[in-house]
Amino acid sequence: MVLLARIWEEKIIRDHPEMRPHLDEVLDAVATPDHVEPDPRAPRRRFYRREAGPSRWLLVVVSFEQEPGRIITAVAMRKDPKGWKP
Repeated sequence: MVLLARIWEEKIIRDHPEMRPHLDEVLDAVATPDHVEPDPRAPRRRFYRREAGPSRWLLVVVSFEQEPGRIITAVAMRKDPKGWKP
């Protein structure tokens, strides 16, 4: 997976400024997620990491429309993912 600098700055940080200090956690969420599920827009996947980032969950969406896959967004979440089973 890759995270382009322009996506980090011009998309993720612009839309979710609270994510700025959590770059390493975004990368870790993809490398060692606690939960993974398909995104409604194929061929994307959602990677979740508990107790990471500025909230209870960190959601990172990766697009596999190209090789290697690219992180396209990251956002903090309070609610459990729909498919989460502890």
